[in-house]
Amino acid sequence: MLRKIRITLATIFLLGLTFLFLDFTGTAHTWLGWMAKAQALEAVLALNVVVIIALVVVTLVFGRIYCSVICPLGILQDIFGWIGKKTKKNRYSYSKELKWLRYIVMGLFIIAIIAGIGVFFQLLAPYSAFGRIMSSIFQPLYMLGNNVLAGIAERADSYTFYSVDVWIKSLPVLIIAVVTLIALIILAWRNGRTYCNTICPVGTVLSLLARHSLLKIRFDADKCKNCSLCTKNCKASCIDFKTHTIDHSRCVVCGDCIKSCKFGALKYTSPTSHANGTSPSGPTDSSRRSFLLASALATTALAQKKLVDGGLAPIKAKQAPGRVTPLTPPGSLSASNMEKHCTGCQLCVTKCPNNVLRPSTDLTSLMQPVMSYEKGYCRPECTLCSEVCPAGAIKLIDKAEKSSIQIGHAIVTVGECISAQGKDECGNCERHCPVGAIEMVPSDPDDDLSPYVPAVNEAACIGCGACEYVCPVRPFSAIHVEGHEVHRKI
Repeated sequence: MLRKIRITLATIFLLGLTFLFLDFTGTAHTWLGWMAKAQALEAVLALNVVVIIALVVVTLVFGRIYCSVICPLGILQDIFGWIGKKTKKNRYSYSKELKWLRYIVMGLFIIAIIAGIGVFFQLLAPYSAFGRIMSSIFQPLYMLGNNVLAGIAERADSYTFYSVDVWIKSLPVLIIAVVTLIALIILAWRNGRTYCNTICPVGTVLSLLARHSLLKIRFDADKCKNCSLCTKNCKASCIDFKTHTIDHSRCVVCGDCIKSCKFGALKYTSPTSHANGTSPSGPTDSSRRSFLLASALATTALAQKKLVDGGLAPIKAKQAPGRVTPLTPPGSLSASNMEKHCTGCQLCVTKCPNNVLRPSTDLTSLMQPVMSYEKGYCRPECTLCSEVCPAGAIKLIDKAEKSSIQIGHAIVTVGECISAQGKDECGNCERHCPVGAIEMVPSDPDDDLSPYVPAVNEAACIGCGACEYVCPVRPFSAIHVEGHEVHRKI
């Protein structure tokens, strides 16, 4: 029963979190966003006290069930390990805990968070790694499948599906995601939970609590026949059948050992019931305990834009300008706040309906979201990235507040402007500025007949990028937005 409940809940979490990253409509977070906020590291960075307390209590009562039920990367490893067991049964063996490695990695991880070295702790964070794999590898495949269905539906005069733009948002992040996935497959295929019990900082912290959990899987030495099946089926390599001991700091309460034991020598019990053979009210009621476990876990836990000109001539694609200061999303407060809180999970990138967010390729902020306006602009009425961020890197803001946050300001390259060259009248930037921060003025203040050029009121500009996006000059817009290190209220 324990194993069935674990598999059921793990399946719900894995499917929910996977769809949360695959969904490009921006609606999944309404129903599934709580799953992202239930992740341990993200809850700590966001100072989500309710989730932190719930995870601590659940671990102290039930053991490290977080790693096998709630953590998507842990569940993914279980799937790879399960496939490996199909090719070779009884493949695992007991190994001693590598405390020195776990605590060194944990120490470096804490130092990286304090020092704001985002690249290091983003590479180790389990939910972040899962997010990169889903957003960089599987979401494009999901979107391509959607486009195939959209093409079929179009032929049938149906609008059930609509085609979306599929593009690689960051090649370095894609490479990191592929390498991470391959490494996980190899480690899980060969040795089960190697990553969780040697590298993962979340697993290390939970292991300290799990040592003192109330309910644990325990040996009944009188029933044990030393057949070693429990050890050979333990993906955490934490069961020593020879001494009848279990390293509960590494045990993720998956229940595989109980299932493999043919003599009933292993049980998931409290110390009292294990010592007496019965619970205070009589024989151990496994179904009742399973129900309590399930209850505890349950409580813890756009239309495509295309630039066309009637098909008369090809249009050059826009390219991102070389910004001196990168743009970070409204609600992120500053570049420093992003470095200290963002885990690079890519959830905000996958949810951005305007294709504005993409992973940074700068080494100092690698994998963290930055903004660019070649494919869209940051609409003042959209606050989706602040709604889905589970780590507090992008604070929750409302629509009114967003319109008053200045993330940067527009700068005009007069020599490139169509109007300034006197070739034609444009004024696209002025017409589309949502806050009225741009005005077309004579290039010569003393000559009203001189070509008109855009003038930016930096005090009113919020840096949304509408002007940069609609500028017809290509490949680089004649007006672009420079970011601010610290956001301002206007």
